[in-house]
Amino acid sequence: MSRIRVPQTDPHASYVAYRGEIDEAVARVLDGGRYILGSEVEAFEQEFADAMGASHGIGVANGTDALLLALEACGIGEGDLVYTVSHTAVATVAAIEITGATPVLVDIDPVSFTMHPAALEAAIRKTQSGTPRAVLPVHLYGNPADLTAIAEIASRYGLDLIEDCAQSHGAQLGGRNTGTWGRIASYSFYPTKNLGAFGDGGMVVTSERELADRVRLLRQYGWKERYVSEIPGGNSRLDEIHAAVLRVKLRYLRVDNERRRSIASKYRGAFDGLDLALPVERSGALHVYHQFVVRHANRDELRSHLDRDGIGTLIHYAVPVHLQPAYCGRIPLGQQLVETERAANEIVSLPMFPQLSDNQVDQVCASVRSFLST
Repeated sequence: MSRIRVPQTDPHASYVAYRGEIDEAVARVLDGGRYILGSEVEAFEQEFADAMGASHGIGVANGTDALLLALEACGIGEGDLVYTVSHTAVATVAAIEITGATPVLVDIDPVSFTMHPAALEAAIRKTQSGTPRAVLPVHLYGNPADLTAIAEIASRYGLDLIEDCAQSHGAQLGGRNTGTWGRIASYSFYPTKNLGAFGDGGMVVTSERELADRVRLLRQYGWKERYVSEIPGGNSRLDEIHAAVLRVKLRYLRVDNERRRSIASKYRGAFDGLDLALPVERSGALHVYHQFVVRHANRDELRSHLDRDGIGTLIHYAVPVHLQPAYCGRIPLGQQLVETERAANEIVSLPMFPQLSDNQVDQVCASVRSFLST
Protein backbone atom coordinates (compact mmCIF):
# COMPACT_ATOMS: atom_id res chain seq x y z
CA MET A 1 0.00 0.00 0.00
CA SER A 2 1.49 3.34 -1.05
CA ARG A 3 2.03 6.01 1.53
CA ILE A 4 -0.07 9.17 1.50
CA ARG A 5 2.13 12.23 1.18
CA VAL A 6 2.02 14.24 4.41
CA PRO A 7 2.45 18.01 3.90
CA GLN A 8 4.09 20.10 6.59
CA THR A 9 1.10 22.42 6.47
CA ASP A 10 -2.02 22.72 4.29
CA PRO A 11 -4.17 25.87 4.55
CA HIS A 12 -6.49 24.54 1.84
CA ALA A 13 -7.53 21.79 4.24
CA SER A 14 -9.10 24.41 6.52
CA TYR A 15 -11.22 25.63 3.62
CA VAL A 16 -12.39 22.10 2.88
CA ALA A 17 -13.23 21.57 6.55
CA TYR A 18 -15.47 24.64 6.78
CA ARG A 19 -16.35 25.07 3.11
CA GLY A 20 -20.10 25.50 3.48
CA GLU A 21 -19.91 28.23 6.13
CA ILE A 22 -17.03 30.00 4.40
CA ASP A 23 -18.79 30.03 1.03
CA GLU A 24 -21.92 31.38 2.68
CA ALA A 25 -19.93 34.13 4.43
CA VAL A 26 -18.18 35.19 1.21
CA ALA A 27 -21.47 35.24 -0.69
CA ARG A 28 -22.99 37.39 2.05
CA VAL A 29 -20.27 40.00 1.57
CA LEU A 30 -20.45 39.93 -2.23
CA ASP A 31 -24.22 40.31 -2.14
CA GLY A 32 -24.01 43.08 0.45
CA GLY A 33 -21.96 45.41 -1.75
CA ARG A 34 -19.71 46.81 1.04
CA TYR A 35 -16.16 45.54 0.69
CA ILE A 36 -13.90 47.76 2.84
CA LEU A 37 -14.27 48.50 6.58
CA GLY A 38 -17.90 47.49 6.83
CA SER A 39 -19.97 45.45 9.26
CA GLU A 40 -17.98 42.23 8.84
CA VAL A 41 -14.71 43.91 9.87
CA GLU A 42 -16.39 45.69 12.76
CA ALA A 43 -17.96 42.46 14.03
CA PHE A 44 -14.77 40.46 13.64
CA GLU A 45 -12.70 43.10 15.43
CA GLN A 46 -14.91 42.85 18.51
CA GLU A 47 -15.27 39.06 18.37
CA PHE A 48 -11.53 38.57 18.10
CA ALA A 49 -10.74 41.08 20.85
CA ASP A 50 -13.26 39.33 23.11
CA ALA A 51 -11.76 35.92 22.33
CA MET A 52 -8.24 37.17 23.13
CA GLY A 53 -9.35 38.95 26.30
CA ALA A 54 -8.72 42.52 25.10
CA SER A 55 -11.04 45.52 24.88
CA HIS A 56 -10.26 46.67 21.34
CA GLY A 57 -9.33 45.06 18.04
CA ILE A 58 -8.30 46.95 14.90
CA GLY A 59 -8.16 44.98 11.65
CA VAL A 60 -5.27 45.78 9.32
CA ALA A 61 -3.82 44.48 6.07
CA ASN A 62 -1.27 42.00 7.44
CA GLY A 63 0.70 40.97 10.50
CA THR A 64 3.71 43.14 9.70
CA ASP A 65 1.50 46.22 9.49
CA ALA A 66 -0.15 45.20 12.77
CA LEU A 67 3.23 45.23 14.48
CA LEU A 68 4.29 48.45 12.76
CA LEU A 69 1.11 50.29 13.75
CA ALA A 70 1.33 48.98 17.31
CA LEU A 71 4.85 50.42 17.57
CA GLU A 72 3.83 53.72 15.99
CA ALA A 73 0.79 54.03 18.25
CA CYS A 74 3.15 53.85 21.24
CA GLY A 75 5.15 56.72 19.77
CA ILE A 76 8.21 54.64 18.95
CA GLY A 77 10.45 56.02 16.25
CA GLU A 78 13.81 57.54 15.38
CA GLY A 79 16.44 57.14 18.09
CA ASP A 80 14.50 54.57 20.11
CA LEU A 81 15.70 51.09 20.99
CA VAL A 82 13.36 48.08 20.82
CA TYR A 83 14.58 44.81 22.34
CA THR A 84 13.55 41.68 20.49
CA VAL A 85 14.95 38.37 19.22
CA SER A 86 16.78 37.24 16.11
CA HIS A 87 15.10 33.81 16.12
CA THR A 88 11.87 34.98 14.52
CA ALA A 89 10.32 35.76 11.17
CA VAL A 90 12.11 38.76 9.70
CA ALA A 91 8.86 40.74 9.88
CA THR A 92 9.48 41.40 13.58
CA VAL A 93 12.73 43.24 12.90
CA ALA A 94 11.51 44.81 9.65
CA ALA A 95 8.56 46.47 11.39
CA ILE A 96 10.82 48.00 14.04
CA GLU A 97 13.15 49.42 11.38
CA ILE A 98 10.28 50.88 9.34
CA THR A 99 9.36 53.06 12.35
CA GLY A 100 12.92 54.44 12.35
CA ALA A 101 13.69 52.75 15.67
CA THR A 102 16.63 50.42 16.20
CA PRO A 103 16.09 46.74 17.01
CA VAL A 104 18.45 45.31 19.63
CA LEU A 105 18.62 41.52 19.32
CA VAL A 106 18.88 39.32 22.40
CA ASP A 107 19.39 35.60 22.80
CA ILE A 108 16.75 32.93 23.31
CA ASP A 109 16.12 30.30 25.93
CA PRO A 110 17.29 27.08 24.19
CA VAL A 111 14.31 25.10 25.50
CA SER A 112 11.40 27.42 24.63
CA PHE A 113 13.07 29.23 21.67
CA THR A 114 11.63 32.49 23.06
CA MET A 115 13.29 35.57 24.55
CA HIS A 116 15.54 34.75 27.50
CA PRO A 117 14.76 37.17 30.37
CA ALA A 118 18.35 37.20 31.62
CA ALA A 119 19.61 37.99 28.12
CA LEU A 120 17.05 40.78 27.86
CA GLU A 121 18.17 42.40 31.09
CA ALA A 122 21.84 42.10 30.11
CA ALA A 123 21.07 43.80 26.78
CA ILE A 124 19.20 46.67 28.46
CA ARG A 125 22.11 47.27 30.81
CA LYS A 126 24.60 47.25 27.96
CA THR A 127 25.35 50.72 26.64
CA GLN A 128 23.76 51.32 23.23
CA SER A 129 23.38 54.43 21.12
CA GLY A 130 19.75 55.38 21.51
CA THR A 131 16.92 55.52 24.06
CA PRO A 132 15.52 52.22 25.40
CA ARG A 133 11.78 52.34 24.72
CA ALA A 134 10.18 48.91 24.33
CA VAL A 135 10.49 45.16 24.73
CA LEU A 136 8.99 43.05 21.95
CA PRO A 137 8.85 39.32 22.81
CA VAL A 138 7.73 36.86 20.14
CA HIS A 139 5.50 33.97 21.20
CA LEU A 140 7.16 31.68 18.70
CA TYR A 141 5.61 28.42 17.46
CA GLY A 142 2.53 29.02 19.64
CA ASN A 143 4.60 28.90 22.84
CA PRO A 144 4.17 31.84 25.23
CA ALA A 145 7.39 33.62 26.11
CA ASP A 146 8.25 33.99 29.80
CA LEU A 147 5.93 36.95 30.17
CA THR A 148 6.01 36.99 33.96
CA ALA A 149 9.74 37.71 33.99
CA ILE A 150 9.78 39.82 30.82
CA ALA A 151 6.91 42.05 31.98
CA GLU A 152 8.65 42.62 35.31
CA ILE A 153 11.89 43.63 33.57
CA ALA A 154 10.06 45.95 31.17
CA SER A 155 8.22 47.60 34.06
CA ARG A 156 11.38 48.00 36.13
CA TYR A 157 13.17 49.81 33.29
CA GLY A 158 10.11 51.83 32.24
CA LEU A 159 9.79 50.16 28.83
CA ASP A 160 6.61 49.48 26.87
CA LEU A 161 5.79 45.79 26.47
CA ILE A 162 4.54 45.08 22.94
CA GLU A 163 3.71 41.44 22.08
CA ASP A 164 4.24 39.75 18.72
CA CYS A 165 1.43 37.17 18.72
CA ALA A 166 1.61 36.24 15.04
CA GLN A 167 1.89 32.55 16.00
CA SER A 168 0.04 32.43 19.32
CA HIS A 169 -3.70 32.81 18.69
CA GLY A 170 -5.30 31.43 21.86
CA ALA A 171 -2.07 30.66 23.73
CA GLN A 172 -2.09 31.37 27.45
CA LEU A 173 0.19 31.75 30.44
CA GLY A 174 -1.33 31.35 33.89
CA GLY A 175 -4.80 31.38 32.36
CA ARG A 176 -4.17 34.74 30.70
CA ASN A 177 -4.02 35.07 26.93
CA THR A 178 -0.91 36.20 25.13
CA GLY A 179 -1.60 39.63 23.70
CA THR A 180 -2.96 40.99 27.00
CA TRP A 181 0.23 41.24 29.05
CA GLY A 182 1.55 44.43 27.51
CA ARG A 183 0.13 47.71 26.28
CA ILE A 184 -0.61 46.44 22.81
CA ALA A 185 -0.14 43.35 20.63
CA SER A 186 -0.12 42.31 17.00
CA TYR A 187 -1.55 39.24 15.24
CA SER A 188 -1.16 37.83 11.76
CA PHE A 189 -3.84 35.98 9.79
CA TYR A 190 -1.48 34.64 7.14
CA PRO A 191 -3.07 31.46 5.71
CA THR A 192 -0.89 29.01 7.68
CA LYS A 193 -1.51 30.63 11.10
CA ASN A 194 -3.67 29.00 13.76
CA LEU A 195 -6.33 31.47 12.66
CA GLY A 196 -5.61 32.08 8.99
CA ALA A 197 -7.34 33.93 6.18
CA PHE A 198 -7.03 32.96 2.52
CA GLY A 199 -4.71 35.88 1.87
CA ASP A 200 -3.09 38.51 4.08
CA GLY A 201 -4.65 40.03 7.17
CA GLY A 202 -3.71 41.25 10.62
CA MET A 203 -5.04 42.66 13.88
CA VAL A 204 -3.87 44.99 16.62
CA VAL A 205 -5.37 44.40 20.07
CA THR A 206 -5.18 46.59 23.15
CA SER A 207 -7.21 47.47 26.21
CA GLU A 208 -6.13 51.13 26.06
CA ARG A 209 -8.72 53.18 24.21
CA GLU A 210 -6.24 55.94 23.35
CA LEU A 211 -3.92 53.45 21.63
CA ALA A 212 -6.85 51.82 19.81
CA ASP A 213 -8.06 55.19 18.54
CA ARG A 214 -4.58 56.06 17.33
CA VAL A 215 -4.20 52.76 15.44
CA ARG A 216 -7.55 53.37 13.74
CA LEU A 217 -6.29 56.74 12.56
CA LEU A 218 -2.95 55.36 11.42
CA ARG A 219 -4.49 52.53 9.39
CA GLN A 220 -6.47 54.90 7.15
CA TYR A 221 -4.66 58.17 6.40
CA GLY A 222 -5.32 59.66 9.84
CA TRP A 223 -9.00 60.10 9.03
CA LYS A 224 -11.63 60.77 11.66
CA GLU A 225 -13.75 62.46 9.01
CA ARG A 226 -13.43 60.94 5.54
CA TYR A 227 -10.82 62.69 3.37
CA VAL A 228 -9.64 64.85 6.31
CA SER A 229 -6.37 63.67 7.90
CA GLU A 230 -5.97 64.51 11.58
CA ILE A 231 -2.49 62.93 11.69
CA PRO A 232 -0.23 61.46 9.00
CA GLY A 233 -1.27 57.89 8.29
CA GLY A 234 -1.23 55.21 5.64
CA ASN A 235 -3.46 52.55 4.17
CA SER A 236 -3.64 49.20 5.98
CA ARG A 237 -7.16 47.82 6.03
CA LEU A 238 -8.57 44.34 6.57
CA ASP A 239 -11.15 43.77 3.84
CA GLU A 240 -14.71 42.55 4.37
CA ILE A 241 -14.28 39.17 2.66
CA HIS A 242 -11.32 38.16 4.81
CA ALA A 243 -13.10 39.39 7.93
CA ALA A 244 -16.14 37.26 7.06
CA VAL A 245 -13.97 34.19 6.50
CA LEU A 246 -12.09 34.80 9.75
CA ARG A 247 -15.36 35.14 11.68
CA VAL A 248 -16.23 31.61 10.57
CA LYS A 249 -12.82 30.21 11.44
CA LEU A 250 -12.66 32.01 14.79
CA ARG A 251 -15.59 29.89 15.93
CA TYR A 252 -13.40 26.82 15.44
CA LEU A 253 -10.14 28.21 16.82
CA ARG A 254 -10.47 26.50 20.18
CA VAL A 255 -11.25 23.07 18.72
CA ASP A 256 -8.54 23.48 16.08
CA ASN A 257 -6.02 24.35 18.79
CA GLU A 258 -7.14 21.33 20.78
CA ARG A 259 -6.50 19.16 17.73
CA ARG A 260 -3.02 20.66 17.39
CA ARG A 261 -2.36 19.83 21.03
CA SER A 262 -3.65 16.30 20.47
CA ILE A 263 -1.28 15.81 17.53
CA ALA A 264 1.57 17.20 19.65
CA SER A 265 0.70 14.71 22.39
CA LYS A 266 0.85 11.82 19.92
CA TYR A 267 4.22 12.98 18.64
CA ARG A 268 5.49 13.36 22.18
CA GLY A 269 4.39 9.87 23.14
CA ALA A 270 5.94 8.32 20.04
CA PHE A 271 9.29 10.08 20.50
CA ASP A 272 9.62 9.87 24.26
CA GLY A 273 13.00 8.50 25.28
CA LEU A 274 14.52 8.86 21.81
CA ASP A 275 17.49 11.01 20.87
CA LEU A 276 15.32 13.95 19.85
CA ALA A 277 14.75 17.21 21.74
CA LEU A 278 11.00 17.85 21.96
CA PRO A 279 9.02 21.04 22.65
CA VAL A 280 8.67 21.81 26.35
CA GLU A 281 5.58 23.51 27.72
CA ARG A 282 6.36 26.18 30.29
CA SER A 283 4.70 25.66 33.68
CA GLY A 284 1.22 27.21 33.57
CA ALA A 285 1.36 27.72 29.80
CA LEU A 286 -1.11 26.66 27.13
CA HIS A 287 1.02 25.99 24.04
CA VAL A 288 -1.10 26.07 20.85
CA TYR A 289 1.49 24.42 18.56
CA HIS A 290 1.53 26.66 15.56
CA GLN A 291 4.55 24.47 14.86
CA PHE A 292 5.86 21.28 16.43
CA VAL A 293 9.59 21.99 16.42
CA VAL A 294 12.12 19.33 17.37
CA ARG A 295 15.89 19.55 17.32
CA HIS A 296 18.54 17.00 16.41
CA ALA A 297 22.27 17.24 15.70
CA ASN A 298 21.72 15.52 12.33
CA ARG A 299 18.74 17.65 11.35
CA ASP A 300 19.44 17.68 7.62
CA GLU A 301 19.76 13.90 7.47
CA LEU A 302 16.48 13.57 9.37
CA ARG A 303 14.76 15.86 6.88
CA SER A 304 16.10 13.85 3.94
CA HIS A 305 14.86 10.63 5.51
CA LEU A 306 11.38 12.07 6.07
CA ASP A 307 11.27 13.43 2.54
CA ARG A 308 12.03 9.98 1.13
CA ASP A 309 9.05 8.72 3.12
CA GLY A 310 6.80 11.39 1.61
CA ILE A 311 6.70 13.61 4.68
CA GLY A 312 7.16 17.35 4.39
CA THR A 313 9.18 19.43 6.85
CA LEU A 314 10.30 23.06 7.12
CA ILE A 315 12.85 25.01 9.11
CA HIS A 316 11.49 27.99 11.07
CA TYR A 317 13.96 29.71 10.79
CA ALA A 318 17.11 28.50 9.06
CA VAL A 319 19.00 31.81 9.11
CA PRO A 320 18.70 34.09 12.17
CA VAL A 321 17.87 37.67 11.26
CA HIS A 322 21.27 38.99 12.39
CA LEU A 323 23.04 36.66 9.93
CA GLN A 324 20.90 37.51 6.90
CA PRO A 325 22.54 39.70 4.21
CA ALA A 326 20.21 42.63 4.76
CA TYR A 327 21.00 42.84 8.49
CA CYS A 328 24.37 41.19 9.08
CA GLY A 329 26.84 43.52 10.76
CA ARG A 330 24.54 46.51 11.15
CA ILE A 331 21.91 45.44 13.72
CA PRO A 332 22.96 45.86 17.37
CA LEU A 333 23.29 42.64 19.36
CA GLY A 334 22.56 42.58 23.06
CA GLN A 335 25.18 39.83 23.35
CA GLN A 336 26.57 36.99 21.30
CA LEU A 337 23.53 35.01 20.15
CA VAL A 338 24.96 31.60 20.92
CA GLU A 339 21.70 29.76 21.54
CA THR A 340 20.01 31.42 18.58
CA GLU A 341 22.71 30.27 16.19
CA ARG A 342 22.90 26.78 17.66
CA ALA A 343 19.13 26.31 17.37
CA ALA A 344 19.10 27.38 13.71
CA ASN A 345 21.42 24.47 12.88
CA GLU A 346 19.33 21.83 14.67
CA ILE A 347 15.62 22.65 14.47
CA VAL A 348 13.03 21.17 12.14
CA SER A 349 9.25 21.66 12.01
CA LEU A 350 7.26 18.44 11.64
CA PRO A 351 3.82 18.36 9.97
CA MET A 352 1.32 20.32 12.07
CA PHE A 353 -2.16 21.49 11.14
CA PRO A 354 -5.58 20.53 12.57
CA GLN A 355 -6.72 18.52 9.56
CA LEU A 356 -3.85 16.03 9.75
CA SER A 357 -5.41 12.57 9.95
CA ASP A 358 -4.44 10.04 12.60
CA ASN A 359 -3.03 7.90 9.81
CA GLN A 360 -0.80 10.74 8.63
CA VAL A 361 0.38 11.41 12.19
CA ASP A 362 1.22 7.72 12.53
CA GLN A 363 3.26 7.89 9.32
CA VAL A 364 5.28 10.80 10.69
CA CYS A 365 5.87 8.98 13.97
CA ALA A 366 6.97 5.78 12.23
CA SER A 367 9.35 7.59 9.89
CA VAL A 368 11.02 9.59 12.66
CA ARG A 369 11.37 6.50 14.81
CA SER A 370 12.89 4.53 11.94
CA PHE A 371 15.50 7.26 11.41
CA LEU A 372 16.43 7.37 15.07
CA SER A 373 16.70 3.58 15.33
CA THR A 374 19.28 3.28 12.52
